[in-house]
Amino acid sequence: MARGTDRHGGASEEPTAEADRIVVSYPADLSEWGRSRLEEPSFLAWLGKTHDAAAAGDVWEEFVDVGCCGSTLDVPLRVEEIEGGSRVGGDTEIEYAVREACGIEGSWQVQSEGAPES
Repeated sequence: MARGTDRHGGASEEPTAEADRIVVSYPADLSEWGRSRLEEPSFLAWLGKTHDAAAAGDVWEEFVDVGCCGSTLDVPLRVEEIEGGSRVGGDTEIEYAVREACGIEGSWQVQSEGAPES
């Protein structure tokens, strides 16, 4: 039997199956600009390549590009649902859902004097 590593770093007897679909949520108060960054095909592809496994409740703090200047915007994405196995692979479909607001801000103003005070 092939041995792998489970999401907690322990040994498992065989690698987990690839997830068919993962639903990831973002906060309701994420700006339209921030949402548009998450919807970019390149960002969705990047998510699939940078996470080996997922479990419901996992939170991924993801950097969202803000352009050529300004502060960064990190968006907390939470895994809400998984269909199939727990391994994230090239054929895993990633979908978004909206969850409760968490006080996140972000738009083009992140780059300007109108940015929120941290």
